[in-house]
Amino acid sequence: MDSLLNIIFSVEAFALILVIILLKSSIKFVPQNRAWLVERFGKYQSTKEAGLNFILPFIDQIAADRSLKEQAVDVPSQSAITRDNITLSVDGVLYFRVLDPYKATYGVDDYVFAVTQLAQTTMRSELGKMELDKTFEERSQLNASIVESINEASEPWGIQVLRYEIKDIVPPRSVMDAMEAQMKAERVKRAQILESEGDRQSAINVAEGKKQAQVLAAEADKTEQILQAEGEARAILAVAEAQADALRKVGEAADTVQGQKAIQLDLATKAIAAKEAIARESSVVLLPEDKTDASSLVASSMSIINSLNKQQS
Repeated sequence: MDSLLNIIFSVEAFALILVIILLKSSIKFVPQNRAWLVERFGKYQSTKEAGLNFILPFIDQIAADRSLKEQAVDVPSQSAITRDNITLSVDGVLYFRVLDPYKATYGVDDYVFAVTQLAQTTMRSELGKMELDKTFEERSQLNASIVESINEASEPWGIQVLRYEIKDIVPPRSVMDAMEAQMKAERVKRAQILESEGDRQSAINVAEGKKQAQVLAAEADKTEQILQAEGEARAILAVAEAQADALRKVGEAADTVQGQKAIQLDLATKAIAAKEAIARESSVVLLPEDKTDASSLVASSMSIINSLNKQQS
């Protein structure tokens, strides 16, 4: 009886262990951004995505584990010939991800190797369409062309190429020396052009300065002449006004008795002075017959003044 119980207990324990093993084998937890491909009897059965999944123990097998993350693959350096027959050494980095795990598993043997080789051949083909100078100037366009070509070819593999970046483009030493000489000549040319432009602008500035200086000097001379003429006109006007005022005052004074006497005295004095001057200048002096010549001269002068005053009144 005890042996029978032991046998039953052993069978139950074995069954329990077998159930645990079966459950463990049938329950699968797929990590995030991964896909497991399940085969049943060697044939594709299903694709298990992230989360809890179940398979049939001992019947279903995990045939492939594919990452759905973006992957970066280094494209080895290779030689390529440009359109103008220059050999270049080019390498790059390829970024892609798996869109269809089924195609990536059953459509190609090794999709990483395949897409890398495709990137190399596509890069050689695209570089052969461009000249050497364009490979440096239009690198972004070259990258975009390579990505487009690779995506067209890798579609049956379930691969999407996101971008391709060229790391280095190394031309031969002789070409590098020629490019360096060309760049040096271009720098010298630009320096000479800038220097000549500077000299030209300097000459223009000097000419403009002289022109402005002459214009300013002419304007200053003109202003000076105008001011001088205005000053002279004012001086002449002031002198004329002063003389007119003096004559007016003399006339007013001459219209009085005392003024008449003063004029007679002044005329007599000037007549005597004139006689003296004539006597000093000449050795012969003619004396008038009338001894009262000075008085007669004064009298005649006064008569002229009186007649003028009468005419004015």
